[in-house]
Amino acid sequence: MTRTSSWAWYGLLLLAGAALSVTGQLFPAHLPLFLPWEFHWVEFLATFLALAWYGHGVQILPKAERPAPWRIACFVLGVLSFYVVLQTRVDYYAQHLFFAHRWAHFVLHHAGAFLIAMGMGGSALYAGMPGFLRPLVTARPVKAVLDVLQHPAIAPVLFVGLLYFWLIPSIHTRVMLDENLYMLMNWTMAINGVMFWSLVLDSRPKPPARLSHLMRALMILLIELPQMVLGAILSLSMTDFYPVYNICGRVVDMTPLNDQHYGGLIIWLPGTLTSFAAMIVVLVTMRLNEEKAERERPA
Repeated sequence: MTRTSSWAWYGLLLLAGAALSVTGQLFPAHLPLFLPWEFHWVEFLATFLALAWYGHGVQILPKAERPAPWRIACFVLGVLSFYVVLQTRVDYYAQHLFFAHRWAHFVLHHAGAFLIAMGMGGSALYAGMPGFLRPLVTARPVKAVLDVLQHPAIAPVLFVGLLYFWLIPSIHTRVMLDENLYMLMNWTMAINGVMFWSLVLDSRPKPPARLSHLMRALMILLIELPQMVLGAILSLSMTDFYPVYNICGRVVDMTPLNDQHYGGLIIWLPGTLTSFAAMIVVLVTMRLNEEKAERERPA
């Protein structure tokens, strides 16, 4: 991709975003389900720049370094799942139903982030992004922050801690009534999910991966029990912890407790299944790396 064609593409992306923004304001009730019902530039640009840079990176990387086709599919599906829950009418339901909100965060923090991590997109994104951004990504302060956030003693605490923090009833009420805090909540969950699962699902052995396979398995176990406890509390409690959804207005005819119970089950069961899938990936990766090491060992 030449510099001229790159600038032309960015210009078209900005024009498309502006058109969607205006259309959403003029005809919000008549847009197809796949278009943004409430347009936000950050989500729009993050989605399509990630896809564009990843696609360009896959094209220019040496063949031996390109992600496998199934990994490319995982990355694309993961990014598109973020777009669905952040930009389409799914986000409307997430603002008016607790269980829909939990489905959205399951995608951001678990399923979608899991798929993006399986896409092993780091090298392709780095190769495909504009040259002036690469020194920023590899700058020492950025690496220092990543080293802290992905430290094995911090990463699982942060993963579970964010889940609990945003569901503290007083904080959750404030967030659901403040657009900026709502966006902050969604993005912290999405970024943390991608960082955590990228750490755990790295297909490489240590080194160059940050963690051994044993440590990855331990981290999966560490996040599982707290999620199950939180899901059980919300799904079995007879106290409505989130009356804010009465203020927002539920768009489906259900009682507050049923809404909360379904949301708790989403934390409990799909979250458990994601951890189970991650454990399988770690064990398979460990075995494949062992077999590769045996083949490469001198006779």
